[in-house]
Amino acid sequence: MTDLERLSAEQFLYLTTTGRRTGLPREIEIWFGMRGRAVYMLAGGREKSDWVRNLLANASVTVRLGDTTFAGAARVLSPDTEEDADARRMLLEKYEPTYSGDLKEWGESALPIAVDLGAEIA
Repeated sequence: MTDLERLSAEQFLYLTTTGRRTGLPREIEIWFGMRGRAVYMLAGGREKSDWVRNLLANASVTVRLGDTTFAGAARVLSPDTEEDADARRMLLEKYEPTYSGDLKEWGESALPIAVDLGAEIA
């Protein structure tokens, strides 16, 4: 198992964006899926979510998985693409089995975000 495969099994990732008004770092804990060097998240609040508004203003982010932190570039996935469908499916498959509620609506309506991971940060 590679280091990235091991990290993909984490329950949460920690995404740090730059505040669009303050310029200060803003960290959230969020569910994710991972394929290769891309991590995928779903924003239930869509474009109204502060973290999404921050990354739309500045796509440079950091992602912490376990004890490893990466630089990354965030992007909103284009609707109705294969990557969009794969991201939604990946997150539902990972979290539905252990979640007590129904995630179907969230999986269909949330805004899919990808972060392409760059170099590890020491």
